[in-house]
Amino acid sequence: MRLRSEQVEGAVSKKLLPIYLVTGDEPLQLNEVADSIRLAAKQSGYDMREVLSVESNFNWAELSETAHSLSLFAEKKLIDLRLPSGKPGNEGAKAITEYCQQCPEDNLLLITTAKLTAATLKSKWCQSIDKQGGIIQVWPLEGGDLIQWLQQRARKRGLKIEQEGVNVLASRVEGNLLAAAQEIEKLYILHGQTSISKHDVENAVADSARFDVFKLTDCVLSGRVKRAVKILNGLKAEGVAAPVVVWALAREARLLVAIKTAIKQGQNKELVFKNNRLWDKRKQLVNAALSRMKIADLHKVLLLSSQADRQIKGQEQGDCWETLLAACVLFHAS
Repeated sequence: MRLRSEQVEGAVSKKLLPIYLVTGDEPLQLNEVADSIRLAAKQSGYDMREVLSVESNFNWAELSETAHSLSLFAEKKLIDLRLPSGKPGNEGAKAITEYCQQCPEDNLLLITTAKLTAATLKSKWCQSIDKQGGIIQVWPLEGGDLIQWLQQRARKRGLKIEQEGVNVLASRVEGNLLAAAQEIEKLYILHGQTSISKHDVENAVADSARFDVFKLTDCVLSGRVKRAVKILNGLKAEGVAAPVVVWALAREARLLVAIKTAIKQGQNKELVFKNNRLWDKRKQLVNAALSRMKIADLHKVLLLSSQADRQIKGQEQGDCWETLLAACVLFHAS
């Protein structure tokens, strides 16, 4: 069965298939489709989850062993198979085909992989999945599809962006859905659930560029606290909207938590970086922060960000800029 990415959430809420193959080169969509399946599985009683990451020395016998191993704690199991290359090889193709032919009861197999060629989708192992389960191809969004995606994403956040504003946002993100999601999150933080004009979109984008918020995040990731404090004070003096700083720091903390969690679950670090669109200097900065910070520290950053947000809204006493300073200092934790 072939499913479009936008159909998945509704389909899995009605019925779960025994096997899913999610393939594509757009990390945000790929991860969100897979997350929809994982959530539906958990809600349907698949309480145990086994992650198998296929790397150069992967033993494909693990797939069968995992499928048939019994658990003392859960009756249903989700097998989360990561195939970053999209090429299982002869051994892997045989193992997946045999799994499809048996389809062990009370197991759900989720395979996520890079974009597969048309020839690969016609191969025996893909046809076996198509027969027993669902194949979801994630395509890059352009033109009208991107506009529609942005509008839907905004609506989920309670935002109604006027058409000209959506067009500005589309030209700004240039098909990078991760960046688009971050811009919509920033608009939500700045304005809350309301109507957003073209002027609001342009101002939000311009503020980030003009006031060097991203230089602040670069400094905190690299652990240069003195420099970060200086930039933070400069942002305050220049009249930067405090919610933009809250958004930027919370975004970095959430990113680091997500990457640390994925690596702890056995995912390949380079693949995790790729899925989060981390390249060159940016990857170096994040890697430095990962090695320096603990998840507990990152959770404290998120708590301080929430506190600063409440202070900005008048829901809690205190100076939001002092709270943001404390959050910046935490990025130096070791």
